[in-house]
Amino acid sequence: MSDAPLLSALGLTKFFKVGGREGGLLHAVDHVDLSIGRGESIGLVGESGCGKSTLARVLAHLTPPSAGQLRFEGVDIGQIPERRFASRPERARIQMVFQDPTESLNPHLTVEGAILDPIRRLLPGMSAANAAARVDEVLDLVGLPLAFKPRYPHQLSGGQRARVGIARAIAVEPALLILDEPTSALDVSVQAVILKLLADLRTRLGMSYLFVSHDLNVVRLLCQRVVVMYLGKVIESGPVERIFAHPRHPYTRALLAAVPDPARRDTRPPRLAGSPSSPVNPDPRVCRFYGRCPIGTERCAEDMPNLRPIGAEHLVACHYAEQQKGLAA
Repeated sequence: MSDAPLLSALGLTKFFKVGGREGGLLHAVDHVDLSIGRGESIGLVGESGCGKSTLARVLAHLTPPSAGQLRFEGVDIGQIPERRFASRPERARIQMVFQDPTESLNPHLTVEGAILDPIRRLLPGMSAANAAARVDEVLDLVGLPLAFKPRYPHQLSGGQRARVGIARAIAVEPALLILDEPTSALDVSVQAVILKLLADLRTRLGMSYLFVSHDLNVVRLLCQRVVVMYLGKVIESGPVERIFAHPRHPYTRALLAAVPDPARRDTRPPRLAGSPSSPVNPDPRVCRFYGRCPIGTERCAEDMPNLRPIGAEHLVACHYAEQQKGLAA
């Protein structure tokens, strides 16, 4: 991999106005720093509502950031209006696979039409013959027979629709594929097949992945690094095996403790006490996890911890991370 990241975000922020004129700002993504290397696979994890899907959409340039810098292949793309960005070469280089393949596929387009659509829009110089050949090529890559080309989404199973969604995304040869819970709407047996397909495609095509998931076992299987979010903030990141073996943030430890494990089937995972903070107009001095943290002190209510290095490529936002060393998750 090149030393220069494929994508980098610095202070990336996304606020939403809520509650009308008298309302406030919901901090969905709050000053996030993130980099993705070429050919790297990163897992983005956290509970529902933590901001991971919003961050994914901002990184994919589908939702404009409120502040911060977003660079892709050396180009500052963060402030380019979406209408202009749609005609730039970077649009084809960043693609997204959405959570529900049924919702993301146009019901009026055949499989062939769904895959041709981004090719025609994003690769306008490609001839009709080459575009048709590209459709056949990506169908083969995702394991769908060419006989499926005239079918419509309602004529496909959930797993087949997921394959079409993946084929559509890779048809324009992206460097970065952002996957937002791509298997959560599928049956468990189908999930395993699609996950294997995604792992094979990354190896075969050399793409980078940002894999958004609440399933930590999936992240451990597919990713090299993991980024943990809580209420809009990145609170821990590092190599997958290091985070799983030595989590240093209390929230990361709670997430890992909740992962089903046959060895702990007679033990209930610990539940976090307290109430989560509101993401609307949060106090900038208070750690976002303070209201639920089992080790929080007055310092955490007065001094927001920043991400800091605690090991090789391991960052954590906790004043007491060193006290977590050696503790089992």
